[in-house]
Amino acid sequence: MKTRDRLRIAMQKSGRLTEPALELLTRCGLTFRQSRDKLFCFGEGEPVDLLLVRDDDIPGLIAQGVCDLGIVGRNVLSEFQLTAGRELAPLSELRPLGFGRCRLSIAVPQELDYQLPQHLEGRRIATTYPGLLGEWLRTHGVNAGVVTLAGSVEIAPKLGTADAICDLVQSGGTLVANQLRETDVLLESEAVLAGPLTLPVDERGDMLELLMKRLDGVIQVRESRLLLLQTSRTTLEAVTRLLPGGPQPTLLAVAGQPDQLMLQALCAGEVSWRQLEEIKKAGAREMYVLPVEKMLA
Repeated sequence: MKTRDRLRIAMQKSGRLTEPALELLTRCGLTFRQSRDKLFCFGEGEPVDLLLVRDDDIPGLIAQGVCDLGIVGRNVLSEFQLTAGRELAPLSELRPLGFGRCRLSIAVPQELDYQLPQHLEGRRIATTYPGLLGEWLRTHGVNAGVVTLAGSVEIAPKLGTADAICDLVQSGGTLVANQLRETDVLLESEAVLAGPLTLPVDERGDMLELLMKRLDGVIQVRESRLLLLQTSRTTLEAVTRLLPGGPQPTLLAVAGQPDQLMLQALCAGEVSWRQLEEIKKAGAREMYVLPVEKMLA
């Protein structure tokens, strides 16, 4: 296969991960021009292109070397790692991306007397993740039948094709609508950046390293806030003690007021009204909470 000089990322063509993934890449400074067939996006500012495909195809495209990276659910990546043939290159999870959160769970009919995994002994379980389900059953020493379906797993018990299911759960509303209840969580999932164990060492490797730094910067500040306030030197210790978690704050002298300081703190996560009120009681004033757009360490 001819060596490429441009980094290629596979991502879901349409689905719940598509828009958040594109937004994340945009915040990393990447822009794209889409092809007429809407399957390929050419990177305009950086040598990074996108291939838009079915999510189930993403791990295989990386393993075959067609793509260098992929944005895919941890559930899809984990299933591929368990079921892929040995002739394909092994993959790894390079970064959790913090969106598309869900869980792979066992669910049973509400009337079924279920307390332990062993209560599934001899029963049929419908799933689109036979690898992950099979591993969980072996771990718990349960001998159950695995019914592999391509979709509509939640209706299998109603149709009589399975006694329980193993499927992705977000809010749980679909389970309730089908008279099912969640019992065991096999895997906590979210969108991840997937790649081969051995990363490219050519121009693509340089771009990959740059992309990872930008991703880390975007992810780190996604929920962060910049807190600005004034305080006196005498109340500084009390104010600092109440600051939300983050790096050490930056202190600046206030011109013409030698006893006053301007404090700047990067806070990991939201800053609530209650926190601001407590900080004010400790001696702070003129407080501002600002969103953080970008960060490069």
